[in-house]
Amino acid sequence: MSLLEMRGIEASYGASQALFGVDLSVEAGEVVALMGRNGMGKSSTIKVLFQMLKAVRGSVRFAGRDLVGVPSHVAARAGLGLVPEGRRCFGPLTVQENLIAAARPGHWDVAAVSALFPRLAERRDQVARSLSGGEQQMLAIGRALMTNPRLLVLDEATEGLAPVVRQEIWAALGTLKVEAGLSLLVVDKSLAELSRIADRAVVLERGRSVWSGEIAALSSDIADTYLGV
Repeated sequence: MSLLEMRGIEASYGASQALFGVDLSVEAGEVVALMGRNGMGKSSTIKVLFQMLKAVRGSVRFAGRDLVGVPSHVAARAGLGLVPEGRRCFGPLTVQENLIAAARPGHWDVAAVSALFPRLAERRDQVARSLSGGEQQMLAIGRALMTNPRLLVLDEATEGLAPVVRQEIWAALGTLKVEAGLSLLVVDKSLAELSRIADRAVVLERGRSVWSGEIAALSSDIADTYLGV
């Protein structure tokens, strides 16, 4: 049984339908890339997973549990960790306070997060709104890890960051896969970076899953058709 299995997901914002049939699965210890152009349903799929957007059809099962219809906080406590698009750190709180705000017992504590992102240890008493964009992204990832999730979901975690910071983030994700064995669902546009850490990819087009398979099999023709500008 897959750790995460979403089947036939359809969802709407009022009268406007956003998802028309999304199929997505993640195995334990696997890294899956969720890809597609802007506006194709990637963030809506994440919202359905976390029950922030209700599916009108389809199923969402995580660790054998049906998540459809449960409150968002219950879905999160089932073992889902979210690094949201736009970081959304608690600006007035310090780095340390951000990290412990939603902490749950487990491997990922302040020391483990600081080892993954040494900059956070250096700035532990600094308020989040004074950090650079890259440091805020590290903090958002660290905060999600502090919930000790079974599946970490990252929505555009490197968007808008300087190249050197992007590489730090990608290196950290590689560490999470290789050394921690954590399951990851990564929404990003960079096929070059994703191909280094992802096992499989799922491509969305107009709210539907149109391609899935090993990321090495994602040909240039497919990328041009569904991912190109």
